[in-house]
Amino acid sequence: MTPANASTALAVVVLDELVRGGVRHVVVCPGSRSAALAFAAYDAAAAGRLTLHTRLDERTGGFLALGLARSSHRPVAVVTTSGTAVANLHPAVLEAAAAGVPLVLLTADRPAGLRGTGANQTTDQVKIFGAAVRSFADVPPPVPGHREAEQTRGWRSLVARSLVTAGGGAGTAPGPVHLNLQFASPLTPDAPDGWSTEPAGRPFAGPWLRAAETRGGEPDDVSSERRTVVVAGDDAGPPARVLAQAAGWPLLAEPTSGARTGPNALRTYRLLLGDEELAGRIERVVVAGHPTLSRPVTQLLSRPDLEVVGLVPPGSPTRTWTDPGHTVSRLVEVGVIPGKEPRWTADPPAAGHTVDPSPWLREWLDRDAELGARLDDLLAARDGLTPHTVAGAVARALPAGGLLFVGASNPIRDLDLMVPRYEVGGRRMVLANRGLSGIDGTVSSAVGAALGRPHTTRALALLGDVTFLHDLPGLVLGPEEPRPDLTVVVVNDDGGSLFSLLEQGAAEHAESFERLFATPHGADLGKACEATGTPHRRVGDLASLEAALDRAPEGIEVVEAVVRRDDRRALEAAIRSLVSG
Repeated sequence: MTPANASTALAVVVLDELVRGGVRHVVVCPGSRSAALAFAAYDAAAAGRLTLHTRLDERTGGFLALGLARSSHRPVAVVTTSGTAVANLHPAVLEAAAAGVPLVLLTADRPAGLRGTGANQTTDQVKIFGAAVRSFADVPPPVPGHREAEQTRGWRSLVARSLVTAGGGAGTAPGPVHLNLQFASPLTPDAPDGWSTEPAGRPFAGPWLRAAETRGGEPDDVSSERRTVVVAGDDAGPPARVLAQAAGWPLLAEPTSGARTGPNALRTYRLLLGDEELAGRIERVVVAGHPTLSRPVTQLLSRPDLEVVGLVPPGSPTRTWTDPGHTVSRLVEVGVIPGKEPRWTADPPAAGHTVDPSPWLREWLDRDAELGARLDDLLAARDGLTPHTVAGAVARALPAGGLLFVGASNPIRDLDLMVPRYEVGGRRMVLANRGLSGIDGTVSSAVGAALGRPHTTRALALLGDVTFLHDLPGLVLGPEEPRPDLTVVVVNDDGGSLFSLLEQGAAEHAESFERLFATPHGADLGKACEATGTPHRRVGDLASLEAALDRAPEGIEVVEAVVRRDDRRALEAAIRSLVSG
Protein backbone atom coordinates (compact mmCIF):
# COMPACT_ATOMS: atom_id res chain seq x y z
CA MET A 1 0.00 0.00 0.00
CA THR A 2 1.28 3.45 -0.90
CA PRO A 3 1.66 5.73 2.14
CA ALA A 4 -0.44 8.88 2.13
CA ASN A 5 2.45 11.17 3.01
CA ALA A 6 6.23 11.39 3.16
CA SER A 7 6.62 11.09 6.93
CA THR A 8 4.56 7.90 6.94
CA ALA A 9 6.63 6.55 4.05
CA LEU A 10 9.86 7.09 5.99
CA ALA A 11 8.44 5.50 9.11
CA VAL A 12 7.00 2.48 7.28
CA VAL A 13 10.26 1.84 5.44
CA VAL A 14 12.32 2.07 8.63
CA LEU A 15 10.07 -0.33 10.54
CA ASP A 16 9.80 -2.74 7.61
CA GLU A 17 13.55 -2.90 7.12
CA LEU A 18 14.11 -3.43 10.84
CA VAL A 19 11.78 -6.42 10.76
CA ARG A 20 13.48 -7.78 7.64
CA GLY A 21 16.80 -7.45 9.44
CA GLY A 22 15.70 -9.51 12.44
CA VAL A 23 14.17 -6.99 14.87
CA ARG A 24 11.28 -8.61 16.74
CA HIS A 25 10.66 -6.10 19.56
CA VAL A 26 10.04 -2.34 19.37
CA VAL A 27 9.68 -0.10 22.43
CA VAL A 28 7.63 3.06 21.82
CA CYS A 29 7.48 6.05 24.17
CA PRO A 30 4.64 8.50 23.53
CA GLY A 31 5.22 11.76 21.68
CA SER A 32 3.94 13.93 18.86
CA ARG A 33 6.96 14.26 16.57
CA SER A 34 7.43 10.48 16.62
CA ALA A 35 3.80 9.78 15.73
CA ALA A 36 4.59 8.37 12.27
CA LEU A 37 6.99 5.84 13.79
CA ALA A 38 4.47 4.91 16.48
CA PHE A 39 1.73 4.28 13.92
CA ALA A 40 4.10 2.20 11.78
CA ALA A 41 5.15 0.10 14.77
CA TYR A 42 1.52 -0.40 15.78
CA ASP A 43 0.57 -1.60 12.29
CA ALA A 44 3.56 -3.97 12.15
CA ALA A 45 2.58 -5.44 15.52
CA ALA A 46 -1.05 -5.80 14.42
CA ALA A 47 0.18 -7.75 11.41
CA GLY A 48 2.10 -10.11 13.69
CA ARG A 49 5.50 -9.01 12.45
CA LEU A 50 6.83 -7.76 15.79
CA THR A 51 5.93 -7.28 19.45
CA LEU A 52 5.14 -3.73 20.50
CA HIS A 53 5.91 -2.39 23.98
CA THR A 54 4.97 1.10 25.19
CA ARG A 55 6.40 2.87 28.23
CA LEU A 56 5.62 6.17 29.90
CA ASP A 57 9.18 7.45 30.04
CA GLU A 58 12.17 7.01 27.78
CA ARG A 59 14.64 6.02 30.49
CA THR A 60 12.49 3.04 31.43
CA GLY A 61 11.90 2.27 27.75
CA GLY A 62 15.62 2.25 27.02
CA PHE A 63 16.39 -0.19 29.79
CA LEU A 64 13.43 -2.38 28.82
CA ALA A 65 14.92 -2.61 25.32
CA LEU A 66 18.30 -3.41 26.83
CA GLY A 67 16.87 -6.39 28.69
CA LEU A 68 14.96 -7.57 25.63
CA ALA A 69 18.09 -7.42 23.49
CA ARG A 70 20.28 -9.20 26.05
CA SER A 71 18.02 -12.19 26.52
CA SER A 72 16.75 -12.52 22.93
CA HIS A 73 20.19 -11.96 21.35
CA ARG A 74 18.52 -9.74 18.76
CA PRO A 75 18.66 -6.00 18.15
CA VAL A 76 15.75 -4.08 19.70
CA ALA A 77 14.48 -0.70 18.53
CA VAL A 78 13.43 2.22 20.75
CA VAL A 79 11.28 5.07 19.48
CA THR A 80 11.24 8.51 21.13
CA THR A 81 10.01 11.96 20.31
CA SER A 82 12.30 15.00 20.19
CA GLY A 83 13.84 17.14 22.92
CA THR A 84 14.60 15.90 26.43
CA ALA A 85 12.96 12.58 25.54
CA VAL A 86 16.11 11.68 23.60
CA ALA A 87 18.43 12.59 26.49
CA ASN A 88 16.59 10.19 28.79
CA LEU A 89 17.87 7.27 26.70
CA HIS A 90 21.47 8.11 27.55
CA PRO A 91 21.97 5.83 30.62
CA ALA A 92 20.73 2.78 28.72
CA VAL A 93 22.81 3.75 25.69
CA LEU A 94 25.96 3.95 27.80
CA GLU A 95 25.27 0.52 29.30
CA ALA A 96 24.56 -0.97 25.86
CA ALA A 97 27.77 0.53 24.48
CA ALA A 98 29.92 -0.89 27.26
CA ALA A 99 28.19 -4.29 27.27
CA GLY A 100 28.01 -4.69 23.49
CA VAL A 101 24.21 -4.91 23.35
CA PRO A 102 22.57 -4.11 19.97
CA LEU A 103 20.01 -1.31 20.28
CA VAL A 104 18.56 0.76 17.44
CA LEU A 105 17.68 4.25 18.65
CA LEU A 106 15.01 5.90 16.51
CA THR A 107 14.74 9.49 17.69
CA ALA A 108 12.25 11.78 15.99
CA ASP A 109 13.38 15.34 15.32
CA ARG A 110 12.06 18.58 13.89
CA PRO A 111 13.39 19.54 10.46
CA ALA A 112 16.93 20.91 10.70
CA GLY A 113 15.78 24.38 9.67
CA LEU A 114 14.09 24.78 13.05
CA ARG A 115 17.26 24.15 15.05
CA GLY A 116 18.48 27.21 16.84
CA THR A 117 15.22 29.10 16.35
CA GLY A 118 13.66 28.43 19.75
CA ALA A 119 11.01 26.17 18.22
CA ASN A 120 9.27 24.07 20.84
CA GLN A 121 10.97 20.78 21.82
CA THR A 122 13.81 21.47 19.41
CA THR A 123 17.37 20.89 20.52
CA ASP A 124 20.60 19.67 18.97
CA GLN A 125 20.15 15.90 18.77
CA VAL A 126 23.03 15.42 16.34
CA LYS A 127 25.51 12.97 17.89
CA ILE A 128 23.89 13.58 21.27
CA PHE A 129 25.21 10.20 22.49
CA GLY A 130 28.75 10.92 21.33
CA ALA A 131 31.07 7.94 21.07
CA ALA A 132 28.61 5.69 22.92
CA VAL A 133 26.94 4.68 19.64
CA ARG A 134 28.62 2.57 16.96
CA SER A 135 27.14 4.69 14.19
CA PHE A 136 24.98 7.79 13.76
CA ALA A 137 22.92 9.23 10.92
CA ASP A 138 20.96 12.47 10.78
CA VAL A 139 18.19 11.74 8.26
CA PRO A 140 16.60 14.79 6.62
CA PRO A 141 12.82 14.96 6.27
CA PRO A 142 11.51 13.14 3.19
CA VAL A 143 10.32 15.24 0.29
CA PRO A 144 7.14 14.18 -1.55
CA GLY A 145 7.32 14.16 -5.33
CA HIS A 146 11.12 14.30 -5.50
CA ARG A 147 12.89 11.08 -6.52
CA GLU A 148 10.81 9.12 -4.07
CA ALA A 149 12.23 5.73 -5.07
CA GLU A 150 15.77 6.96 -4.45
CA GLN A 151 14.79 8.25 -1.05
CA THR A 152 13.24 4.89 -0.21
CA ARG A 153 16.35 2.96 -1.28
CA GLY A 154 18.53 5.26 0.77
CA TRP A 155 16.45 4.70 3.91
CA ARG A 156 16.50 0.93 3.49
CA SER A 157 20.25 0.85 2.92
CA LEU A 158 20.83 3.04 5.97
CA VAL A 159 18.68 0.89 8.26
CA ALA A 160 20.26 -2.33 6.99
CA ARG A 161 23.81 -1.00 7.44
CA SER A 162 22.92 0.23 10.92
CA LEU A 163 21.63 -3.22 11.88
CA VAL A 164 24.84 -4.85 10.62
CA THR A 165 26.84 -2.39 12.71
CA ALA A 166 24.66 -2.92 15.78
CA GLY A 167 25.20 -6.67 15.51
CA GLY A 168 28.98 -6.36 15.28
CA GLY A 169 29.26 -7.23 11.60
CA ALA A 170 31.12 -4.10 10.49
CA GLY A 171 34.45 -4.59 12.23
CA THR A 172 33.25 -3.20 15.55
CA ALA A 173 31.79 -4.76 18.66
CA PRO A 174 27.99 -5.04 18.84
CA GLY A 175 26.29 -2.06 20.40
CA PRO A 176 23.80 0.78 19.97
CA VAL A 177 23.26 2.70 16.74
CA HIS A 178 21.40 6.00 16.41
CA LEU A 179 19.13 7.17 13.62
CA ASN A 180 17.93 10.73 14.15
CA LEU A 181 14.91 11.00 11.86
CA GLN A 182 13.58 14.42 10.90
CA PHE A 183 9.83 14.51 10.34
CA ALA A 184 7.77 17.31 8.82
CA SER A 185 3.99 17.53 9.00
CA PRO A 186 1.71 15.76 8.36
CA LEU A 187 2.66 13.16 10.97
CA THR A 188 -0.42 10.92 10.91
CA PRO A 189 -0.99 8.27 8.23
CA ASP A 190 -4.33 9.62 7.00
CA ALA A 191 -3.25 13.08 5.75
CA PRO A 192 -2.06 13.17 2.11
CA ASP A 193 0.79 15.42 0.97
CA GLY A 194 1.49 14.13 -2.56
CA TRP A 195 3.65 11.10 -1.81
CA SER A 196 3.00 8.49 -4.52
CA THR A 197 5.56 5.67 -4.27
CA GLU A 198 5.07 2.28 -2.67
CA PRO A 199 8.03 1.58 -0.31
CA ALA A 200 8.99 -1.83 -1.74
CA GLY A 201 12.00 -3.68 -0.35
CA ARG A 202 14.01 -6.68 -1.50
CA PRO A 203 12.00 -9.65 -2.80
CA PHE A 204 11.09 -12.56 -0.53
CA ALA A 205 11.04 -10.23 2.53
CA GLY A 206 14.82 -10.25 2.70
CA PRO A 207 16.90 -7.46 4.23
CA TRP A 208 18.49 -4.82 2.03
CA LEU A 209 21.98 -5.89 3.13
CA ARG A 210 23.26 -9.14 4.65
CA ALA A 211 26.30 -9.33 6.90
CA ALA A 212 29.06 -11.63 5.74
CA GLU A 213 29.33 -14.91 7.64
CA THR A 214 32.54 -15.45 9.61
CA ARG A 215 34.11 -18.86 9.32
CA GLY A 216 36.86 -19.77 11.72
CA GLY A 217 40.22 -21.13 10.73
CA GLU A 218 42.53 -23.38 12.64
CA PRO A 219 42.57 -22.57 16.35
CA ASP A 220 45.70 -21.37 18.08
CA ASP A 221 47.57 -23.78 20.31
CA VAL A 222 47.10 -22.70 23.92
CA SER A 223 47.65 -26.08 25.56
CA SER A 224 50.77 -26.64 27.65
CA GLU A 225 51.84 -27.68 31.10
CA ARG A 226 52.04 -24.12 32.40
CA ARG A 227 49.92 -23.50 35.51
CA THR A 228 46.96 -21.71 33.96
CA VAL A 229 43.54 -20.49 35.09
CA VAL A 230 40.66 -19.42 32.85
CA VAL A 231 38.81 -16.25 33.88
CA ALA A 232 35.35 -16.00 32.36
CA GLY A 233 33.65 -12.64 32.71
CA ASP A 234 30.27 -11.37 31.61
CA ASP A 235 29.04 -12.97 28.37
CA ALA A 236 32.15 -15.15 27.91
CA GLY A 237 29.96 -18.05 26.79
CA PRO A 238 30.61 -21.80 26.60
CA PRO A 239 34.05 -21.53 24.89
CA ALA A 240 35.65 -20.59 28.22
CA ARG A 241 34.20 -23.68 29.88
CA VAL A 242 35.14 -25.92 26.96
CA LEU A 243 38.73 -24.66 27.00
CA ALA A 244 39.11 -25.08 30.76
CA GLN A 245 37.73 -28.61 30.64
CA ALA A 246 39.77 -29.61 27.59
CA ALA A 247 43.05 -28.32 29.01
CA GLY A 248 42.39 -29.33 32.62
CA TRP A 249 42.53 -25.79 34.04
CA PRO A 250 40.59 -24.20 36.91
CA LEU A 251 37.64 -22.11 35.69
CA LEU A 252 37.04 -18.78 37.46
CA ALA A 253 33.63 -17.92 36.01
CA GLU A 254 31.37 -15.04 37.02
CA PRO A 255 27.63 -15.80 37.31
CA THR A 256 26.78 -13.94 34.09
CA SER A 257 29.61 -15.49 32.09
CA GLY A 258 27.49 -18.26 30.59
CA ALA A 259 30.37 -20.56 31.57
CA ARG A 260 29.62 -21.30 35.26
CA THR A 261 29.00 -24.98 34.51
CA GLY A 262 30.93 -28.22 34.39
CA PRO A 263 33.42 -29.87 36.75
CA ASN A 264 36.14 -27.21 36.52
CA ALA A 265 34.02 -24.25 37.68
CA LEU A 266 35.04 -22.90 41.10
CA ARG A 267 32.57 -21.35 43.51
CA THR A 268 34.97 -19.53 45.86
CA TYR A 269 37.62 -18.46 43.34
CA ARG A 270 37.42 -14.85 44.51
CA LEU A 271 38.45 -15.86 48.01
CA LEU A 272 41.08 -18.34 46.84
CA LEU A 273 42.82 -15.60 44.88
CA GLY A 274 43.56 -14.07 48.29
CA ASP A 275 45.73 -17.08 49.12
CA GLU A 276 49.15 -15.84 48.06
CA GLU A 277 50.68 -19.32 48.20
CA LEU A 278 48.10 -20.76 45.79
CA ALA A 279 47.46 -17.79 43.53
CA GLY A 280 51.13 -16.88 43.52
CA ARG A 281 51.91 -20.05 41.56
CA ILE A 282 49.67 -19.08 38.63
CA GLU A 283 51.79 -18.67 35.50
CA ARG A 284 49.19 -17.81 32.90
CA VAL A 285 45.64 -16.45 32.72
CA VAL A 286 43.28 -16.87 29.78
CA VAL A 287 40.57 -14.22 30.02
CA ALA A 288 37.24 -14.32 28.18
CA GLY A 289 34.29 -11.97 28.31
CA HIS A 290 34.19 -8.91 30.53
CA PRO A 291 35.13 -9.69 34.15
CA THR A 292 34.19 -6.84 36.50
CA LEU A 293 33.04 -8.28 39.82
CA SER A 294 36.05 -8.35 42.08
CA ARG A 295 39.29 -6.61 42.85
CA PRO A 296 41.15 -9.94 43.23
CA VAL A 297 40.39 -10.80 39.61
CA THR A 298 41.37 -7.32 38.42
CA GLN A 299 44.61 -7.60 40.38
CA LEU A 300 45.26 -11.02 38.85
CA LEU A 301 44.77 -9.68 35.33
CA SER A 302 47.12 -6.79 36.15
CA ARG A 303 50.05 -8.87 37.41
CA PRO A 304 53.08 -8.14 35.21
CA ASP A 305 54.68 -11.50 36.03
CA LEU A 306 51.92 -13.47 34.30
CA GLU A 307 51.21 -14.27 30.70
CA VAL A 308 47.70 -12.93 30.09
CA VAL A 309 45.96 -14.25 26.97
CA GLY A 310 42.74 -12.78 25.57
CA LEU A 311 40.17 -15.24 24.24
CA VAL A 312 38.16 -13.66 21.41
CA PRO A 313 35.82 -14.71 18.58
CA PRO A 314 37.23 -14.80 15.04
CA GLY A 315 37.84 -11.35 13.58
CA SER A 316 37.01 -9.72 16.90
CA PRO A 317 37.68 -5.98 17.20
CA THR A 318 39.98 -4.65 19.89
CA ARG A 319 37.26 -3.56 22.30
CA THR A 320 35.99 -7.09 22.89
CA TRP A 321 38.62 -8.29 25.33
CA THR A 322 39.37 -7.10 28.82
CA ASP A 323 42.82 -5.75 29.71
CA PRO A 324 42.58 -3.51 32.80
CA GLY A 325 46.27 -3.87 33.57
CA HIS A 326 47.48 -3.56 29.97
CA THR A 327 49.06 -6.99 30.34
CA VAL A 328 47.46 -9.00 27.51
CA SER A 329 50.33 -10.21 25.33
CA ARG A 330 48.39 -12.10 22.67
CA LEU A 331 44.92 -13.04 21.51
CA VAL A 332 43.60 -16.50 20.82
CA GLU A 333 40.66 -16.89 18.49
CA VAL A 334 37.88 -19.40 18.97
CA GLY A 335 37.85 -21.55 15.84
CA VAL A 336 34.22 -21.92 14.83
CA ILE A 337 32.58 -24.37 12.48
CA PRO A 338 29.00 -23.14 11.85
CA GLY A 339 26.55 -25.27 13.79
CA LYS A 340 29.22 -27.09 15.79
CA GLU A 341 31.12 -26.68 19.05
CA PRO A 342 34.19 -24.42 19.15
CA ARG A 343 37.33 -26.26 18.07
CA TRP A 344 40.47 -26.40 20.17
CA THR A 345 43.82 -28.06 19.73
CA ALA A 346 42.90 -30.12 22.81
CA ASP A 347 39.46 -31.63 22.28
CA PRO A 348 37.00 -31.59 25.21
CA PRO A 349 36.21 -34.95 26.81
CA ALA A 350 33.49 -36.96 25.14
CA ALA A 351 30.05 -37.04 26.75
CA GLY A 352 29.94 -39.40 29.73
CA HIS A 353 33.73 -39.72 29.83
CA THR A 354 35.61 -38.39 32.83
CA VAL A 355 39.25 -37.38 32.96
CA ASP A 356 41.30 -37.43 36.13
CA PRO A 357 42.21 -33.85 37.08
CA SER A 358 45.81 -32.76 36.94
CA PRO A 359 47.49 -32.04 40.29
CA TRP A 360 47.09 -28.31 39.57
CA LEU A 361 43.35 -28.55 38.95
CA ARG A 362 42.87 -31.05 41.79
CA GLU A 363 44.42 -28.62 44.25
CA TRP A 364 42.02 -25.86 43.25
CA LEU A 365 39.00 -28.16 43.34
CA ASP A 366 39.86 -29.49 46.80
CA ARG A 367 40.47 -26.04 48.21
CA ASP A 368 37.23 -24.78 46.67
CA ALA A 369 35.17 -27.61 48.17
CA GLU A 370 36.72 -27.12 51.61
CA LEU A 371 36.28 -23.35 51.56
CA GLY A 372 32.72 -23.59 50.28
CA ALA A 373 31.76 -25.90 53.15
CA ARG A 374 33.30 -23.53 55.70
CA LEU A 375 31.47 -20.58 54.14
CA ASP A 376 28.16 -22.44 54.37
CA ASP A 377 28.81 -23.24 58.04
CA LEU A 378 29.62 -19.60 58.79
CA LEU A 379 26.41 -18.36 57.16
CA ALA A 380 24.26 -21.04 58.76
CA ALA A 381 25.46 -20.01 62.22
CA ARG A 382 24.18 -16.46 61.84
CA ASP A 383 20.72 -15.40 62.97
CA GLY A 384 18.16 -14.44 60.35
CA LEU A 385 18.84 -13.84 56.69
CA THR A 386 22.14 -12.64 55.29
CA PRO A 387 22.56 -11.25 51.78
CA HIS A 388 24.51 -14.38 50.90
CA THR A 389 21.82 -16.80 52.08
CA VAL A 390 19.26 -14.84 50.04
CA ALA A 391 21.49 -15.09 46.96
CA GLY A 392 22.02 -18.80 47.60
CA ALA A 393 18.29 -19.46 47.90
CA VAL A 394 17.64 -17.65 44.62
CA ALA A 395 20.45 -19.57 42.90
CA ARG A 396 19.01 -22.88 44.09
CA ALA A 397 15.53 -21.88 42.94
CA LEU A 398 16.70 -21.30 39.36
CA PRO A 399 15.64 -24.42 37.42
CA ALA A 400 17.08 -25.76 34.21
CA GLY A 401 15.94 -23.48 31.40
CA GLY A 402 15.40 -20.63 33.86
CA LEU A 403 16.37 -16.95 33.68
CA LEU A 404 17.92 -14.87 36.46
CA PHE A 405 18.54 -11.12 36.12
CA VAL A 406 20.88 -9.73 38.78
CA GLY A 407 21.32 -6.18 39.98
CA ALA A 408 24.65 -4.44 40.39
CA SER A 409 26.41 -3.64 43.66
CA ASN A 410 26.30 -6.38 46.31
CA PRO A 411 23.68 -8.82 44.90
CA ILE A 412 25.79 -9.89 41.91
CA ARG A 413 28.85 -10.32 44.15
CA ASP A 414 26.90 -12.24 46.80
CA LEU A 415 25.52 -14.48 44.08
CA ASP A 416 29.06 -15.06 42.80
CA LEU A 417 29.95 -16.79 46.08
CA MET A 418 26.74 -18.81 46.27
CA VAL A 419 26.02 -20.14 42.76
CA PRO A 420 26.24 -23.94 42.70
CA ARG A 421 28.15 -25.73 39.96
CA TYR A 422 25.30 -26.04 37.46
CA GLU A 423 25.30 -28.95 35.05
CA VAL A 424 26.35 -28.45 31.45
CA GLY A 425 23.36 -28.18 29.12
CA GLY A 426 20.95 -26.88 31.78
CA ARG A 427 20.40 -23.72 29.71
CA ARG A 428 20.15 -21.43 32.70
CA MET A 429 20.61 -17.82 31.65
CA VAL A 430 22.05 -15.39 34.21
CA LEU A 431 22.14 -11.78 33.04
CA ALA A 432 23.13 -8.40 34.46
CA ASN A 433 23.92 -4.93 33.16
CA ARG A 434 27.68 -5.33 33.54
CA GLY A 435 28.81 -2.99 30.77
CA LEU A 436 29.04 -0.06 33.19
CA SER A 437 27.61 -1.88 36.22
CA GLY A 438 25.10 0.85 37.03
CA ILE A 439 22.06 0.33 39.22
CA ASP A 440 19.70 2.34 37.02
CA GLY A 441 16.98 0.73 34.93
CA THR A 442 17.42 -2.74 36.43
CA VAL A 443 13.74 -3.50 37.03
CA SER A 444 12.96 -2.57 33.42
CA SER A 445 15.88 -4.66 32.13
CA ALA A 446 14.70 -7.66 34.16
CA VAL A 447 11.18 -7.29 32.77
CA GLY A 448 12.58 -6.98 29.27
CA ALA A 449 14.82 -10.02 29.70
CA ALA A 450 11.86 -12.12 30.84
CA LEU A 451 9.74 -10.94 27.91
CA GLY A 452 12.58 -11.56 25.48
CA ARG A 453 12.90 -15.23 26.49
CA PRO A 454 9.34 -16.56 26.41
CA HIS A 455 10.45 -20.21 26.67
CA THR A 456 12.01 -19.61 30.10
CA THR A 457 10.92 -22.20 32.67
CA ARG A 458 11.13 -19.66 35.51
CA ALA A 459 12.14 -15.99 35.56
CA LEU A 460 13.77 -14.48 38.66
CA ALA A 461 15.49 -11.22 39.51
CA LEU A 462 17.78 -10.44 42.45
CA LEU A 463 18.16 -6.76 43.31
CA GLY A 464 19.20 -4.51 46.15
CA ASP A 465 16.73 -2.09 47.70
CA VAL A 466 18.36 1.05 46.29
CA THR A 467 18.50 -0.52 42.84
CA PHE A 468 14.84 -1.45 43.12
CA LEU A 469 13.76 2.04 44.21
CA HIS A 470 15.89 3.63 41.50
CA ASP A 471 13.72 2.01 38.84
CA LEU A 472 10.36 1.73 40.57
CA PRO A 473 8.66 3.09 37.40
CA GLY A 474 9.75 -0.15 35.72
CA LEU A 475 6.79 -1.78 37.49
CA VAL A 476 4.34 0.62 35.84
CA LEU A 477 2.93 -1.30 32.87
CA GLY A 478 -0.19 -0.40 30.94
CA PRO A 479 -3.16 -2.79 30.95
CA GLU A 480 -2.47 -3.97 27.39
CA GLU A 481 1.28 -4.44 27.83
CA PRO A 482 2.89 -7.89 27.81
CA ARG A 483 3.58 -8.84 31.42
CA PRO A 484 6.02 -11.67 32.21
CA ASP A 485 5.80 -14.13 35.08
CA LEU A 486 8.70 -12.74 37.10
CA THR A 487 9.69 -12.98 40.77
CA VAL A 488 11.74 -9.96 41.84
CA VAL A 489 13.67 -10.67 45.05
CA VAL A 490 14.72 -7.42 46.73
CA VAL A 491 17.44 -7.66 49.39
CA ASN A 492 16.46 -4.78 51.66
CA ASP A 493 19.08 -3.49 54.09
CA ASP A 494 17.78 0.10 53.99
CA GLY A 495 20.62 1.67 52.11
CA GLY A 496 23.83 1.15 50.19
CA SER A 497 25.82 -1.48 52.04
CA LEU A 498 28.35 -1.89 49.21
CA PHE A 499 30.12 1.24 50.40
CA SER A 500 30.66 -0.26 53.83
CA LEU A 501 33.03 -2.73 52.16
CA LEU A 502 35.09 -0.01 50.49
CA GLU A 503 37.56 2.51 51.86
CA GLN A 504 34.85 5.00 52.77
CA GLY A 505 33.27 2.38 55.04
CA ALA A 506 36.26 2.33 57.39
CA ALA A 507 35.80 3.35 61.02
CA GLU A 508 37.51 6.72 60.57
CA HIS A 509 34.70 7.80 58.24
CA ALA A 510 31.87 6.62 60.49
CA GLU A 511 30.61 10.12 61.26
CA SER A 512 29.81 10.95 57.62
CA PHE A 513 29.20 7.43 56.29
CA GLU A 514 25.44 7.18 56.89
CA ARG A 515 24.68 10.56 55.34
CA LEU A 516 27.01 10.38 52.35
CA PHE A 517 27.17 6.71 51.40
CA ALA A 518 24.78 4.41 53.27
CA THR A 519 21.89 6.79 52.50
CA PRO A 520 19.14 4.99 54.43
CA HIS A 521 15.77 5.66 52.82
CA GLY A 522 13.20 4.15 55.19
CA ALA A 523 10.92 3.42 52.25
CA ASP A 524 8.01 1.03 52.67
CA LEU A 525 8.50 -1.30 49.71
CA GLY A 526 5.13 -2.91 50.30
CA LYS A 527 3.32 0.39 49.85
CA ALA A 528 5.47 1.20 46.81
CA CYS A 529 4.44 -2.11 45.25
CA GLU A 530 0.81 -1.46 46.19
CA ALA A 531 0.96 1.85 44.33
CA THR A 532 1.98 0.05 41.16
CA GLY A 533 -0.44 -2.85 41.63
CA THR A 534 2.40 -5.33 42.13
CA PRO A 535 1.94 -8.24 44.58
CA HIS A 536 4.41 -8.03 47.47
CA ARG A 537 5.60 -10.41 50.16
CA ARG A 538 8.03 -9.58 52.98
CA VAL A 539 10.20 -12.34 54.51
CA GLY A 540 12.76 -12.39 57.29
CA ASP A 541 13.97 -15.98 57.48
CA LEU A 542 15.23 -18.64 55.10
CA ALA A 543 12.21 -20.92 55.38
CA SER A 544 9.83 -18.09 54.46
CA LEU A 545 12.06 -17.05 51.58
CA GLU A 546 12.24 -20.58 50.21
CA ALA A 547 8.46 -20.92 50.52
CA ALA A 548 8.02 -17.69 48.55
CA LEU A 549 10.41 -18.92 45.87
CA ASP A 550 8.56 -22.22 45.60
CA ARG A 551 5.51 -20.40 44.23
CA ALA A 552 5.56 -19.61 40.53
CA PRO A 553 4.05 -16.13 40.10
CA GLU A 554 1.31 -15.03 37.77
CA GLY A 555 2.67 -11.78 36.43
CA ILE A 556 5.27 -9.74 38.28
CA GLU A 557 5.61 -10.13 42.05
CA VAL A 558 8.10 -8.77 44.58
CA VAL A 559 9.60 -10.74 47.46
CA GLU A 560 11.27 -8.43 49.95
CA ALA A 561 14.02 -10.17 51.97
CA VAL A 562 14.98 -8.10 55.00
CA VAL A 563 18.65 -8.26 56.08
CA ARG A 564 20.96 -6.27 58.34
CA ARG A 565 23.37 -3.61 57.11
CA ASP A 566 25.19 -2.68 60.31
CA ASP A 567 27.24 -5.89 60.34
CA ARG A 568 28.04 -6.11 56.61
CA ARG A 569 31.69 -5.03 56.88
CA ALA A 570 32.31 -7.47 59.75
CA LEU A 571 30.60 -10.28 57.84
CA GLU A 572 32.82 -9.75 54.81
CA ALA A 573 35.91 -9.72 57.01
CA ALA A 574 34.83 -13.04 58.55
CA ILE A 575 34.32 -14.53 55.08
CA ARG A 576 37.75 -13.41 53.88
CA SER A 577 39.37 -14.83 57.00
CA LEU A 578 38.15 -18.31 56.06
CA VAL A 579 40.95 -18.58 53.51
CA SER A 580 43.67 -18.52 56.14
CA GLY A 581 41.60 -19.86 59.06
